[in-house]
Amino acid sequence: MKKGLFIFLFGMLSTITAVSQQTVVKGSVSEGESFEPIPDVIVTIEGSELSTTTNASGEFQFLQSVPLGEQVLKVSKSGYVSKRYPIVVNQGQEVNITDMTLDKVVTKADLFTITLSDDELNDDTSGMDNISGLLQSSQDVFQRTAAFEFSSSFFRVRGLDSENGSVLINGIEMNKLYNGRPQWSNWGGLNDVLRNQELTTGLQPSAYNFGGILGTTNMNVRASQYREGGRITYSTSNRSYTNRLMASYASGMLKGDWAFTFMVGRRWGKEGYQEATLYDSNSFFASVEKKLGDKHSINFTSIYTPNRRGKSSPNTQEVYDLKGIKYNEYWGWYDGEKKNSRIKEIEEPVLMLNHYWDISKKTQLNTNVAYQFGKQGNSRLDYAGGGNPSPAYYQNLPSAFLEDGDLAGAYAAEQNFINDGQIDWETIIGANLNNNIAVNGSNYAAYALYEDRNDDKQLMVNSILSSELNENILLNASINYKKLKSENFAEIIDLLGSTTGYLNKDSYALSDAMAPNDLNNPDYVAFEGDRFKYNYNIFADEVSGHAQAQFKYSKVDFYAAASYTNTQYQREGLYRNGRHANNSYGKGDKLTFNGFGAKGGFTYKISGKHLIDVNGGYITQAPNFRNVFTNSRESHDYVGTVNGNKLSNVELVEEKITSVDASYIFRSPIVNAKLTGYYTLMEDANEISFFFTQGGSGTGFLQEVLTGIDKQHIGGELGIEAQVLPTLKLKGVASVGQFTYANNPNIYTTSSSEDFVNDAGVDLVADNEVSVANLKDYKLASGPQHAYSVGFEYRDPDYWWFGATVNYFNNTYVDVSPLARSERFYLADDGLPFNDYNENVAQELLKQEKFDDYFTVNLIGGKSWKVGDYYIGLFASVNNLLDEVYKTGGYEQGRRSDYRTLRDDVNLPKRVFGPKYWYGRGATYFVNLNFRF
Repeated sequence: MKKGLFIFLFGMLSTITAVSQQTVVKGSVSEGESFEPIPDVIVTIEGSELSTTTNASGEFQFLQSVPLGEQVLKVSKSGYVSKRYPIVVNQGQEVNITDMTLDKVVTKADLFTITLSDDELNDDTSGMDNISGLLQSSQDVFQRTAAFEFSSSFFRVRGLDSENGSVLINGIEMNKLYNGRPQWSNWGGLNDVLRNQELTTGLQPSAYNFGGILGTTNMNVRASQYREGGRITYSTSNRSYTNRLMASYASGMLKGDWAFTFMVGRRWGKEGYQEATLYDSNSFFASVEKKLGDKHSINFTSIYTPNRRGKSSPNTQEVYDLKGIKYNEYWGWYDGEKKNSRIKEIEEPVLMLNHYWDISKKTQLNTNVAYQFGKQGNSRLDYAGGGNPSPAYYQNLPSAFLEDGDLAGAYAAEQNFINDGQIDWETIIGANLNNNIAVNGSNYAAYALYEDRNDDKQLMVNSILSSELNENILLNASINYKKLKSENFAEIIDLLGSTTGYLNKDSYALSDAMAPNDLNNPDYVAFEGDRFKYNYNIFADEVSGHAQAQFKYSKVDFYAAASYTNTQYQREGLYRNGRHANNSYGKGDKLTFNGFGAKGGFTYKISGKHLIDVNGGYITQAPNFRNVFTNSRESHDYVGTVNGNKLSNVELVEEKITSVDASYIFRSPIVNAKLTGYYTLMEDANEISFFFTQGGSGTGFLQEVLTGIDKQHIGGELGIEAQVLPTLKLKGVASVGQFTYANNPNIYTTSSSEDFVNDAGVDLVADNEVSVANLKDYKLASGPQHAYSVGFEYRDPDYWWFGATVNYFNNTYVDVSPLARSERFYLADDGLPFNDYNENVAQELLKQEKFDDYFTVNLIGGKSWKVGDYYIGLFASVNNLLDEVYKTGGYEQGRRSDYRTLRDDVNLPKRVFGPKYWYGRGATYFVNLNFRF
């Protein structure tokens, strides 16, 4: 009896002791900026099957027994940057980690001006494009670095333009049919309401569309998806604008099942980093959602972001040497203020209606209708009766005088350009007041400030189905329709003192007769607000659909997707152009393209630490209509036709893209790394350029048409980050690529200039046979082809953080002139090679310029405070701390494109027509202060 009692008491004591010594691991997770608790955060013990989630108060506790010793807690939630916290678990001790923080995924929308500006993203005249997925900044360290460290150098992920990625708002694709690129200004300044994003990279599957080879970004703007509360933000910078003010408020779901979200913003500044680059932008956003029962919800969204900004010019090295990298030739003093002649204005509201239908717990149907309308305008000076008003016009620079041996003239030009070098608005107005252009006994304005306009009206409709067939198979499918009418014309915005109007005739085509721009109204005189020069419509219709299946299993995930797209373009001329009387007025041919896409991939899970990811795809697609019509302002001609006649050896076809990538992914408690190799081949592309040329074959404006272009992109990417301490993270990124022309495409030219037109008005240039541009193995002008970054980030438990990166760039090349690589380079007027042609000299002349390597140092930091129920956040960054001067891009001028004229130009003391360049900004700053309630 006593023995039994002893055993019973011993057992009870042992049990109590064991319970009292049971190891407990618990803690809490809050948002790094606001300190608010985050529910539904997944907390796992790395290397084990143990996991739990936080409750509504952001708290968690492991109910299972946690292994003893050094462990790592992984804390993650969709939309937040995952973190890892090293812990030590000892027998019988409680591990309580309170106030762990997660930071929301920092997106391009959050930090719109930290590294990029609207002028960099929208200025088509720059010839530079930026990476697709600038809105992307996922948990991948490579993508974050590409977006925020590399982008100021015009780095492009895998050397690809942004048209190769899709940007969507509530499932509606926002890429423009004109050039395939998203127009960032259409939602600029709405940072606080564009934070809810779903991202895919590369060919990986998207829940919304087939996507491009650079992935998909969908911005969710449903009113019910915003956290209740408001935010007021003020920012200051010296990059694009100097001030930004934003205010937003979300109601959350109210009684009656209504939700509202509103935002207003303004960005402004008289001058950014470059001279006279004014910025004037307002932003308005409203989203209203009504829930209809348990299965249906309707959301209405309106976005309106009118904006104006002054452009900056690319310049020759001669100009930069005289005036510095901030110089901008587009402005001059007017009434005591800087007046920029090149203003880009965008005003394109978006109205969107979305219907969400939960057919069942595992099947959803999202149907969307959107309508976008408005205008884009780019102003510039026209000078039919006057001299070129550009202060950097070659005849105003020292090099032009040195070419003639005029040293005194060169010195005078140099001093005049250094001391002034800007547009002379007073002289222009004086010329107009004197009416110095006379035609048929009447006087008309010599100069006019006008705007190249395109006013678009686009309807977009789609329906997206998502269904979880079982726990392993997910099906996505969509059908989409776009209908666009694009009005394109020039409009007088200022006659600059003239009261007699501006004659609507083309001074560059058959100037003896001042060829009418519209034969139906040949003596038309335009005044302010009137259209002139050109006037036509483009109609585009696109129908597409895709289906995708994803399969998820314990050792392997894989997917397959297919798409089909039908695209139609048609031009309607509203002017009967003087040079194309029978090929410009009314509707031209309807052009139809059929595109097909197929992609697939898999992720093989070798273990929890080691994964292999492979993706591949083949896509055919319509060329954007920017690269379809060879001179849409004047005629119906498209690639493969001249003067309405088809060329025998040029055909307008769909572009083809083949792409594959393979990645090795390593994940451990301390280190995350991803190594990727990729290959992309783009075939049968077209490119159309417009420029002035002079040389052995004539002088005048040319339209240069490149067809059948093949481009090859091959390279590797490495991203690695190490959480060496709970508060310190190290990171490193490398991108090594080789982006080249993969063939020698066809080239032909047409012209609007009298020197290329005979007495009968026949285009002599177009009569030449199609030739070949010897571009194979020349590098593409796609920004730095090699980029590297190392840095660290320190996050203090007291809610402040600081980081620094050092970035290195090389293998950046100038954009070469295709015309100079064609037979036009070595043939004289008689069609025979130049008799003084030297092959060795020619090779040196045609050698592609490679820019110097350079470093940049960037700093970022921030601090958060909680004051009662309110939150204050401060963020600051400095880019290019050491004020490094570097070229980000440039292009060869085609003005002198034959052997003799190019040779003579290169041998001058200063080149008259050297390449034009863009330089990166020097040291710049951005400061952001926000108040949340």
